[in-house]
Amino acid sequence: MCGIFAYLNFCVPKKRKEILDKLIKGLQRLEYRGYDSAGIGVDGGNDIEKSEQSTILIKKRGKVINLQEEIQGREDLNFDLEFETHLGIAHTRWATHGVPNNVNSHPQRSDSANEFIVVHNGIITNYKDIKKFLVGKGFEFESDTDTEVIAKLLKYMYDTRENDGISFRELVEGTVQQLEGAFAVVFKSTKFPGQAVASRRGSPLLIGIASKSKLSTDHIPILYSKGADKNEGDGTVTGNNKDALNSANSTSSFQPANGDGQVEYFFASDASAIIEHTNRVIFMEDDDVAAVTDGCLSLHRIRRSVDESSTRQVQTLQMEIQQIMRGNYSTFMQKEIFEQPESVVNTMRGRINFEADTVHLGGLKQHINELKRCRRLIFIACGTSYHSAMATRQLLEELTELPVMVELASDFLDRKTPIFRDDVCFFISQSGETADTLMALRYCKGRGALTVGITNVVGSSISRETDCGVHINAGPEIGVASTKAYTSQFIALVMFGLMMCEDRISMQQRRKDIIQGLKELPDKIKEVLKLDEEVHSLAQELYQQKSVLIMGRGYNFATCLEGALKVKELTYMHSEGILAGELKHGPLALVDKAMPIIMIIMKDGTYTKCQNALQQVVARMGRPILLCEKGDTMSQKDAHRVMELPGIVDCLSGILTVIPLQLLSFHIAVLKGCDVDCPRNLAKSVTVE
Repeated sequence: MCGIFAYLNFCVPKKRKEILDKLIKGLQRLEYRGYDSAGIGVDGGNDIEKSEQSTILIKKRGKVINLQEEIQGREDLNFDLEFETHLGIAHTRWATHGVPNNVNSHPQRSDSANEFIVVHNGIITNYKDIKKFLVGKGFEFESDTDTEVIAKLLKYMYDTRENDGISFRELVEGTVQQLEGAFAVVFKSTKFPGQAVASRRGSPLLIGIASKSKLSTDHIPILYSKGADKNEGDGTVTGNNKDALNSANSTSSFQPANGDGQVEYFFASDASAIIEHTNRVIFMEDDDVAAVTDGCLSLHRIRRSVDESSTRQVQTLQMEIQQIMRGNYSTFMQKEIFEQPESVVNTMRGRINFEADTVHLGGLKQHINELKRCRRLIFIACGTSYHSAMATRQLLEELTELPVMVELASDFLDRKTPIFRDDVCFFISQSGETADTLMALRYCKGRGALTVGITNVVGSSISRETDCGVHINAGPEIGVASTKAYTSQFIALVMFGLMMCEDRISMQQRRKDIIQGLKELPDKIKEVLKLDEEVHSLAQELYQQKSVLIMGRGYNFATCLEGALKVKELTYMHSEGILAGELKHGPLALVDKAMPIIMIIMKDGTYTKCQNALQQVVARMGRPILLCEKGDTMSQKDAHRVMELPGIVDCLSGILTVIPLQLLSFHIAVLKGCDVDCPRNLAKSVTVE
């Protein structure tokens, strides 16, 4: 969803053009998250000694390039003006309250003088109550957004302050305490030049630190504004502050070690916007407030919670800048589809010993006994991640001999599903920040269930809040429509099933067959990717159609759902994934010679039943496009078109059958002139309900 990027240079002279270029580049790195407008806020002058500065806001509906052109066309900006210390904030907005336009774009402001401005990712659920209160105090609103109330509430807090010595951070703390809902926010003020304050609750935010000198600390203790402990609020390391005691370098705030004060801070919604500047980051936790004053970063909380960490670690990102570049591909999605032979290897690397037929998932090792003793497995996810659980449900039931439930997170929460202490709940999310999945995690955690995270982003909320988990190691996924994360999630869940049945004698041959299939998988994926030209030819036949049906059953029903979702997301064409066993219960009425129908028939336990469905379609003048195994002449004789796929152990066939559908949706989108990486109305990381 919305993307936040902010850049603060302290004692590091930068020309305005350099600052603006950094802000624009940061927004471009966040474009994949989905957005409809963009904006920035920067200083008007460069005299940091003044008690107040002016702030310039530039906002534009549409793409970041539109904002860039607007900036370049501004004659009132002196691009050569140099700033020794400066804070610039930037934002890409995905509309939730108010249509996409310049006024509703962020940053939102407190007043016409831009005294306080804010960029925000999330939704404020009580904004109407706050707005009513502020209107009663004489405030006038210019936008339709929920975000504007944040800036104006902060202005109200400042105007009604009890003393002039109140800090920017204290004002923000007082403001965010009044907010309900999900948010990540970064604030800038003319009243506090050169200072930045940020906070988060439910939406992701991280801080990057760049300094030529060695960092003065690798752990930053949390400073508490109020609480029972006598040392809270003074930065003192107390006796129970174990995290801080483990680090000899811990101090109460971060600052460069060499004393020259030169440091740059970056605030961003995710690491892709920061990695080209620094790989040293701090992942903020819910209700953290980060403040940069005189070049020093400190982290604060209003109150202490039970069992929470009392420090935040400065972590080193393993991401490389090349991973978030397109290379020779036309789009990120195309690149990510063709990366799957490597991404599946990365998911398995160090976890499967193909010689000994063993599987080791280090993130689950300490909880393996609890996992084996549970009464049921519950997989909770949204969208593509939900489909990865659907794709492996049958296999997990077979290998674990446990009841397996697969739940859509939003529906799971609506039903207030009963959860017990001996349940194990899996939460699957590429970003690790999906709002509904995260809320379901907290719901289950509060009821005592063991929680397991399956994510692709180290340091994400789900990876931090679950009891244990598996990082899928698929690498950064920039395209909004998930591809390689789906296949890596699939494999991670298969490996979990293999680990659960390692001591069952009756399962040994089945385990060996699956492990051998995993060993062959990268080469089989490469073979499927060679069908790209054939898929492109099919796309030319289909791209002007209004609808497409995708049918299958057994291990490939989830492939039908995922393939249909990809077509919807990328091409805006109606598509439906249909369980072939339900054909006679309604969907058969849609079949005629004009309706495009894709059928998946692999040689597994449902092969004969799929043949029956194929005959029913052909009997109604249907012209099925078939995905089948090489040499399956029985199926091919009744098909309108055929794509032959290599054979593999039945439970892994869903990985091979989904790739042609990924390619098909990509090629149709290109032929229709759609934005492949950023489909309309969609966002990569869904951080609101």
